[in-house]
Amino acid sequence: MANAVIDSLPDSEWLLIEETQRAALAGLSEDELIGLHTRIRRARSKYVKNYRRGAAARVSAAGGRGKARPQSSRDRDRAEVFEDALARVSRALSAAAKRSAAELKAERQSAARAAKSGQSPQSATGVTRKAPANRATARTATTTSRSGAASTVTPRSLKKGASSAAQGARRQAKRDARTS
Repeated sequence: MANAVIDSLPDSEWLLIEETQRAALAGLSEDELIGLHTRIRRARSKYVKNYRRGAAARVSAAGGRGKARPQSSRDRDRAEVFEDALARVSRALSAAAKRSAAELKAERQSAARAAKSGQSPQSATGVTRKAPANRATARTATTTSRSGAASTVTPRSLKKGASSAAQGARRQAKRDARTS
């Protein structure tokens, strides 16, 4: 039955279903899978909408939802074909997302290992970073905590440092005002 429904699809939609076969999905990247997923979802939504509207319009004429259901079979069957295709693409997209997450995790772990052993992070991950233009930029890029380990500067830490410096400046100004 599904093959008869697939064969009755317009050419553009038939080609869309063909793109969801296992061999075709294997060569797609994560971004391409997302695009295909969107196109399949739109086609499925179109047929679901057509089925629901048609069935709702026939309910009063047929005398009930159960009697109106068999008359809406074409759009319902097409929606089911696209639902199956959407499931195939969703599984492939999930697998691709897991693969890319695992790659990113491995990259982060190797960078952390390299930082811990004293190597530069770019030598461990293959990613090169641009050196800061001057010392002031270099100072704002990293700070040293009490234990000596480098940590990244966040907006919050910058604000805290500026607040402490301003507080110290106010104290010093108060002392200077008393002595003069």
